[in-house]
Amino acid sequence: MTRKTTDCTIEEIHQYRREVSDRFGGDVFAIAQDAARRQAASNRPVWQPTATNTATPPTGELGGAGDKSASVAAG
Repeated sequence: MTRKTTDCTIEEIHQYRREVSDRFGGDVFAIAQDAARRQAASNRPVWQPTATNTATPPTGELGGAGDKSASVAAG
């Protein structure tokens, strides 16, 4: 893929985003509602994860959220 083709494709994406934004007056909530409505009307299956994401506790590795040495050295 050449740079010109890439630039053209990116510009097309930006143009489509502007059109969608203009159609809904920049209202992100309305854009999301429309997308959900169109998805439901399509009757296409939507992937649903079997497990939810959960926070992983800090491991104590250097630089981790639970690492006390970083705050001691800074203070």
